[in-house]
Amino acid sequence: MPFRLVKQALRKNKPDSRFFKTPTDLQSSYDVVIIGAGGHGLACAYYLARDHGITNVAVLEQGYIGGGNTGRNTTIVRSNYLTPEGVRFYDESVRLFQDLSEDLDLNLFYSTRGHFTLAHSDSAMRTMRWRAEVNKHYDIESELWGRDDIARAVPFMDMDCGGQHPVLGALYHAPGAVARHDAVAWGYGRGASDRGVEIHQKTKVCGIRMIGNQVEGVDTDRGFIACKKVVSCVAGSTPRITDMVRLRTPVDIRPLQACVSEPLKPFLDTIIVSGSLHVYVSQSSRGELVMGASVDGAPLHSTRSTFDFVEDLADKMLDLFPFLGGVKIVRQWAGMADMTPDFAPIMGTTPIYGFYLDAGWGTWGFKATPVSGKTMAYTIANDDDHELIKPFRLSRFSEYALVGEKGAASVGH
Repeated sequence: MPFRLVKQALRKNKPDSRFFKTPTDLQSSYDVVIIGAGGHGLACAYYLARDHGITNVAVLEQGYIGGGNTGRNTTIVRSNYLTPEGVRFYDESVRLFQDLSEDLDLNLFYSTRGHFTLAHSDSAMRTMRWRAEVNKHYDIESELWGRDDIARAVPFMDMDCGGQHPVLGALYHAPGAVARHDAVAWGYGRGASDRGVEIHQKTKVCGIRMIGNQVEGVDTDRGFIACKKVVSCVAGSTPRITDMVRLRTPVDIRPLQACVSEPLKPFLDTIIVSGSLHVYVSQSSRGELVMGASVDGAPLHSTRSTFDFVEDLADKMLDLFPFLGGVKIVRQWAGMADMTPDFAPIMGTTPIYGFYLDAGWGTWGFKATPVSGKTMAYTIANDDDHELIKPFRLSRFSEYALVGEKGAASVGH
């Protein structure tokens, strides 16, 4: 036990402040109300206060900080997307992540690992080559690797995958990284709280009041709050919030499952993804294998986890790493992924004046936490979509201007 912890326990007076301020009562009005105290909502609050001086902000969370998808994801950070819009957006997020521990004065355990997206067919190789060329055009470190290069970099992997799905090559993305998801939420929450933002946990939004096409406030289970600007950052609960303002979106909710193994001695110092096998894996700093797959096949508003998922995942993992046969799975869970038809987010202003949407994150929301918060804060402060998120506007679906990110987002995480 650290000596500092013993000293703290024996002190009668506790000089260290709490990590977050804990406001007791809701004010009657705020300039901005953010629904959802996950990474995106707290990052938005932080940048509103830090960059725009807007501190009369309430973040409302029906559960606890980071208890939704932020605490249920597998923490992979990358920018090797397929479309120019996606590449520019996520590259800015990687840049922000790299300095985020210093910015928030908190160790986020950010660790650059390198990211392999395996190709098991000629068509997959063509897609990886396409992605590599798009990435290079925007100065992103991505390149196509051959089978022998991968074997040297990941010597413990069976390149023949049990003879069923031989690896032909891979897209290697050197900046691929992992970070501690709950620390990202805590850091943004503390930074926002220190600047005057109020974070109200166990506070459920029950309705949004409007006069005509203008937001006037929100009803909560603790009373009414007047405000002119409301931001929805609730991932899998998005349809419930958008129904309150009678706003239609093409968001579809599907469970996304993941699991971790018992701790093992370090052997995997990179991130492995296979879109063909629908599996991905990295090894945590504690030695656990963090594993996942694609979203479930049917829409469902639930965070239940299933035996079918872990059985199928184990089968695919053994194709890649046969020596893991005796390793135990110690925990599995699910989040609610808010999917869009083009596998890109929905961000920014909406037809409802004063209502802003940060949704459609599917399986790729954690890696966008910093850039999402920064661009949404700009959008709210200026009531004008930030340049980076204009391609992700809600109206793109009626304008037939889809982004088309499925080739790089589906199981890439």
